[in-house]
Amino acid sequence: MTEQKKPHDPEQVACEVCLKEIPISEAKSDEASDYVIHYCSLDCYAKWKEQNGQK
Repeated sequence: MTEQKKPHDPEQVACEVCLKEIPISEAKSDEASDYVIHYCSLDCYAKWKEQNGQK
């Protein structure tokens, strides 16, 4: 018998703002010295910046 390979799901991360699951390769990120925050879109990034009082 031949064994069928299952497709590999890309590693998923949650958007920091809307919590939508997205492939890590498609995520936008904002890096700091101790952590990385992921966003599904530039709109979510802008919303995060606005909520945190950043320009």
